[in-house]
Amino acid sequence: MNERQGDSDTARAAALAGELRVLAGKLKRRFREQAHLGDFTWSQMSVLSRLEQDGPATVTTLARAEGMRPQSMGAIVSVLEAAGLVAGAADPNDGRQTILSLTAACRDRIEAARAAREDWLFRAIQTHLTPAEQDRLADAIPLLERLVES
Repeated sequence: MNERQGDSDTARAAALAGELRVLAGKLKRRFREQAHLGDFTWSQMSVLSRLEQDGPATVTTLARAEGMRPQSMGAIVSVLEAAGLVAGAADPNDGRQTILSLTAACRDRIEAARAAREDWLFRAIQTHLTPAEQDRLADAIPLLERLVES
């Protein structure tokens, strides 16, 4: 490969990276619009997501995972508890600790939000893309998965 081709490939990859970043941001905003989860902060949503993915945890564990002080995490958890999304129970191994987990109501809200996002995307694909374009989109999914896993 000559130097000119290498520069062209580099420029193309850089342009693709920029376009994908912008597109991913727009897609994320559209997903948020469809989810209707309420007026929660990014930090609060991150804690709910972590509890859903990783399971029950203490305030200290959550704070460490989120890179913040336990006092700051405690304030976030208090808001989530007051909203009925998180509940605490005494740690069976250490009664001084509280293990936090998602409430059933929170899990229902997360599932409903996930279904709303998927329904919006399904309708958008079905309405705005031709069958041939849907095939091209399907072909791109493994490539996007490889990028995410890299």
